[in-house]
Amino acid sequence: MAESRKNPFPWFLVGIGILLLVVGFGWIILNQQPSPEVTSTPASVEQVQRVSLADAKAAYDAGTAVFLDVRASSSYEASHISGAVSIPLNELPTRMAELKQDTWIIPY
Repeated sequence: MAESRKNPFPWFLVGIGILLLVVGFGWIILNQQPSPEVTSTPASVEQVQRVSLADAKAAYDAGTAVFLDVRASSSYEASHISGAVSIPLNELPTRMAELKQDTWIIPY
């Protein structure tokens, strides 16, 4: 009488397939990019408040304004307005607390 043993190889393949699916879905879930923050933006260029150089310098000299350099750190290191605060644009949402809220902030 022949021994009726089942072949484990197909079950091994099914197990490996399930494991790969679970790992793949886990990788997809863990590597999703966070949703970007939605911020209000002006509807048109005309709605952006502009400041003259003379007014900006007068406010800075009086200590009522600060220049905020939002360029990359390497650009800031290459050249910047003396006394300007460097907070790259991509770091701005998490570093806003570093800026005095009662001071006029002039970004460039």
